[in-house]
Amino acid sequence: MTRRFDNWDEVVAFACALPDVEMAPFYGTPCPKVNGKAFVSPGREEGSFHVMAPHEEKELLLETDPDSFWQTPHYEGWPGLLVRYGAPDPDRVADVIRRAWWDRAKKAQREAFGPRP
Repeated sequence: MTRRFDNWDEVVAFACALPDVEMAPFYGTPCPKVNGKAFVSPGREEGSFHVMAPHEEKELLLETDPDSFWQTPHYEGWPGLLVRYGAPDPDRVADVIRRAWWDRAKKAQREAFGPRP
């Protein structure tokens, strides 16, 4: 089955399948978290969700795939970016979500999961 990220429910289902993820409030909205840290959220823009990403990685994603990854002034300077629902490369989106999880995981969780995606 091909993975899709066409809406928030599909993002949540994917994120919650990662190890040790629970739904908990993030700025008042239930979001997937690992170790109490959110790594994806609905975002503030219709048709997109937010994912955490280190600044260097964020810049690379914005430059190489602007059809999928973007930001508004609200997210400038923030280690995260927006992802359009229905992005043309869902496997790349999945890896970005996995990396956001991995970056917030504890050492033992990372070791059990494997190398950073």
